[in-house]
Amino acid sequence: MQVSLVCSDNHRGGGVTRTTEERLNQRNSNSPSLGTKNKFRAVAMVARSLGQLSVNIPSSSDQSIRTGMKYRNLGKSGLRVSCLGLGTWVTFGGQITDEMAEEIMTLAYENGINLFDTAEVYAAGKAEVVLGNIIKKKGWRRSTLVITTKIFWGGKAETERGLSRKHIIEETVRAMTHVINQGMAMYWGTSRWSSMEIMEAYSVARQFNLIPPICEQAEYHMFQREKVEVQLPELFHKIGVGAMTWSPLACGIISGKYDSGVPPYSRASLKGYQWMKDKILSEEGRRQQAKLKELQAIAERLGCTLPQLAIAWCLRNEGVSSVLLGASSTDQLMENLAAIQVLPKLSSSIVHEMDSILGNKPYSKKDYRS
Repeated sequence: MQVSLVCSDNHRGGGVTRTTEERLNQRNSNSPSLGTKNKFRAVAMVARSLGQLSVNIPSSSDQSIRTGMKYRNLGKSGLRVSCLGLGTWVTFGGQITDEMAEEIMTLAYENGINLFDTAEVYAAGKAEVVLGNIIKKKGWRRSTLVITTKIFWGGKAETERGLSRKHIIEETVRAMTHVINQGMAMYWGTSRWSSMEIMEAYSVARQFNLIPPICEQAEYHMFQREKVEVQLPELFHKIGVGAMTWSPLACGIISGKYDSGVPPYSRASLKGYQWMKDKILSEEGRRQQAKLKELQAIAERLGCTLPQLAIAWCLRNEGVSSVLLGASSTDQLMENLAAIQVLPKLSSSIVHEMDSILGNKPYSKKDYRS
């Protein structure tokens, strides 16, 4: 399994160190292959807030006001994150140059994003290094950033992967509590854990006076809904676990670029993404593309693009603290950020129309009883 933390330092390349005073103050206050996905249901993320965490809007607040960036609490914690975050999977250290990564991250920061997501497995660790180097070069105040990273697939050796000595939930909770108590993290959460596993982690924390997770990072888009819309809301009300979601465009499938097949230089054409290409060209993939054409008509009525509609659709879920974006260019990032302006246009009638097209709205047991 894997776990998420909110850490106080970035010890990777370009990371920054803290003074003893800062430590004391803080204490006091490639996606994996399909086969790997099947083997490891849970992916953990570590959220590192560089330096002392501030719940205030970042120093780019003037920009965030102009772009309409909104901030939400992560679950029932006091951690305030931008409703849109920037992910680095595939892009940083891989699909794009370091220079382009810096342009994208700078634009994101200047437009109010304070949440940046990475993982030790992304580009074999290079994504974390690129992220750390950019932060060091830009000289941004550490207290304005929340960095989430995921741990599990560290290296090839047996001792370089996993979460704990025994790789079981109790050991994981103890390990994350130790990390937080040592001042290396402020919070921890999970990613791709089942509701039962998250609940067990919470129970273990309460039983042994340890620190429970505050969020679950889950895939969420118009073609994958049940976990975020049915399971996580129950966990939020019971134990305060929030939702941080990724892949709002379903790895680009919802962007509309695949309506006529797989174009060159798209993600599905990259080495290692045959699984995605097969999915797009499958019968189910063709049905999804047909639904996207109907949704495109709604986007045109609202005066937005299909990706903006899809991202706004994710944001309209009040149980989602932050939606992680992926971008390979500044133009793409700016287009995605404009989804915030589309959110007010999603009336109940529009959402109902979209649900009718998608035909996959999940229902909880409570819905069935009513």
